Amino acid sequence: MSLATIGLAALILGAVGLAFAGLIGLVHRRFAVWEDPRIEGAVSLLPGNNCGACGLPGCRGFAEAVVGGTVKPAQCTVLSADGVDELAAYLGVDAGEANKRVARLACGGGSDMAVMRAQYVGLQTCKAAAAVAGGGKGCPWACLGLADCERACTFDAIFMNPVGLPVVVPEKCTACNDCVVACPRDLFSLQPLDQKLIVQCRSLLAGEQAEALCRVACNACGRCVADAAPGLISIVDNLAVVDYAKNKLATAAATARCPTDSIVWVEGQQFDPARTTPAGRLGVPAE
Repeated sequence: MSLATIGLAALILGAVGLAFAGLIGLVHRRFAVWEDPRIEGAVSLLPGNNCGACGLPGCRGFAEAVVGGTVKPAQCTVLSADGVDELAAYLGVDAGEANKRVARLACGGGSDMAVMRAQYVGLQTCKAAAAVAGGGKGCPWACLGLADCERACTFDAIFMNPVGLPVVVPEKCTACNDCVVACPRDLFSLQPLDQKLIVQCRSLLAGEQAEALCRVACNACGRCVADAAPGLISIVDNLAVVDYAKNKLATAAATARCPTDSIVWVEGQQFDPARTTPAGRLGVPAE
């Protein structure tokens, strides 16, 4: 092959390369999407857990929203108070106020309250126990107490108390939803801390049938309905249901005559970490 041929080939390849480079440059300039540089700065100030507790797809999604002004920094429930202030200062925006949510359990039937119909022997997870004839507890809606929620919580916000009920620490809970997903009986829900009237039962049985399986079961007696503000509580499928749209009307008076303490007024933490006695009306052991 002659030098002239090699030179011509090199020239053609170079010309093609330059043409494509120019075309790519033009396309980039034409279709480039500008991104606010503050987004990367905001991402660097966020915890990076990507837990979704803020309701957005990860920390970057939150950063884009907070830079865009559609959410406030305080909506990140994982950030500390100082972290929220730092993010707000960086962006020059108001920190806002978050209505903190925590995981609440719709069951008060620990091993001290719930009737055991059998001893479960097998893989020590709630999911496995639920698949084997529903576990050992007599109530088919009861917390199985094998700590799937505790293991699922990456923030160490859940631990099991001596009677096998998960204790959620409000200060550590980020409302990430992992415990909600982990519970095979759908007993967890994420609720604002200002929703203090909690029904700690999911049983659909009534009267003596419910109480025969658990001493803290809702027996559908209706006393809470009568004692609460009109329309705040109703009995649906033999279970007391709180209408949280009327939460401002809620008081501890609704729990005063509950014969089983299935409806409680909770200030902060739902269960006592050292519970070994019957649950009282404030969600902690009775004196």
